[in-house]
Amino acid sequence: MARTGVPGLDYILSGGFARGRLFLIEGSPGSGKTTLALQFLTEGARHGEPSLYVTLSETREQLESSARVHGMNLAGVSFLELIPSSGVDGEDQYTMFQPSEVELAATTKAILADVERIKPTRVVIDSLSDMRLVAGNPLRYRRQIMAMKQFLSELQCTVVMLDDMTAADHDLQVHSIAHGVMLLEQLTPGYGAERRRLSVLKYRGLKFRGGYHDYIIQTGGLNVFPRLVAADHRTSVERHNLPTDVPELDALLGGGICEGTSTLLLGAAGTGKSTLAAQFASAGASRGIRGAMFLFDESPSTLLTRCGHIGVDLRRHVEAGRVTLMQVDPAELSPGELVSRIQDAVERDRAGIIVIDSLNGYLNAMPEERFLTIQLHELLTYLGQSKVATLLIGSQHGLIGSQMSAPVDASYLADSVILMRYFENRGEVRQAISVMKKRGGPHERSIREFSLDGGRIRVGEALSEFRGILTGVPEYEGAHSPLMAKDAT
Repeated sequence: MARTGVPGLDYILSGGFARGRLFLIEGSPGSGKTTLALQFLTEGARHGEPSLYVTLSETREQLESSARVHGMNLAGVSFLELIPSSGVDGEDQYTMFQPSEVELAATTKAILADVERIKPTRVVIDSLSDMRLVAGNPLRYRRQIMAMKQFLSELQCTVVMLDDMTAADHDLQVHSIAHGVMLLEQLTPGYGAERRRLSVLKYRGLKFRGGYHDYIIQTGGLNVFPRLVAADHRTSVERHNLPTDVPELDALLGGGICEGTSTLLLGAAGTGKSTLAAQFASAGASRGIRGAMFLFDESPSTLLTRCGHIGVDLRRHVEAGRVTLMQVDPAELSPGELVSRIQDAVERDRAGIIVIDSLNGYLNAMPEERFLTIQLHELLTYLGQSKVATLLIGSQHGLIGSQMSAPVDASYLADSVILMRYFENRGEVRQAISVMKKRGGPHERSIREFSLDGGRIRVGEALSEFRGILTGVPEYEGAHSPLMAKDAT
């Protein structure tokens, strides 16, 4: 296999491009075809393979300039220019042929002559749209492509042809000629940076990773994020409860949260969901379990300051490297890149607790909402199979009563659901916490009071003498109030 120089793409292609075969890469201008082609050639040159770039559109100087921007070393890469250049006397001086004025056969002959001279193992032809213009006749164009494929195949050249898809009629004939076809797409959302994704449309005789895969163009070239498939990571693990270091909360959860499960913290803004998640991460770090928190809605400095005011010593664990805080900008980050960062945290940094704060921000990172639950299901399954305790934070719209709603219903995906609510009592707003669901283990069915008063997390007794807590306006039916007294400040 001829590796492409892009690790994520090699993974999708099960190793790279098959040697001695012809591949077609399609994509609109700006999708990264030339950058990928340069990576492919420099990867071969890095291993001592002679490589040839045939250009019918850009000059060698332009290609070398692009390579310098990405820090690519073009030593060992030869160039064949089939475009005109102008002399200082105003008369055209040609390094080769003018494509619009010569027959396709002459252009093909020039390419094959350089191939025989250089004897490359990797060849890039950029681009097919220019060759179509040279041919003029679709039949002659296809026949020359077939002849070129046969000749290069006999020389065991791995050939990559680029097509910018600017032709009025999309020619599928080359699809049937090519051994493999890959499509690069550039999407423009209503707000934020452009999104890029690729898909392998065809690869004869080899199983590849299908579907769409996000990628970005950065210094160094393309960085591809293969689509996560949880089935590739199935393992059998023994799972234990992870205490929260808040005894009343551990009792409510039946001993804590379980390794390899997902927990959804659901509630209105300000009910303490992020703080509770930080407490989970801090308690795990105290036991040597690394954590990673992906923050969509709050900056790391704000979270650390707020946690310090209520006795959650998250800053100490962050400074020691036991907990990592990563701020996510959904307008700039694609879903595939986010999943890749989470995978790195698990596989490279050995994180055992992952916090996604919040699902609302995660939803905004998706170009189309209908794909959220599918991708989230794959992510949670992968994390569960990796023995990771995952905390998802869902902010509901509204503050109180039956009018509250969530932007996406992820409760059926989560193994456990912790519900946090406001309720009113004698003109005062208070908070309640309850565990609505926990797969695979017992938990309390009671509703307890929850507060962040007095510089610490407090969980009170069961609110057994109230009726209608979840409505936000309960009725008191007891003889004495079980509510916690407010700490003096």
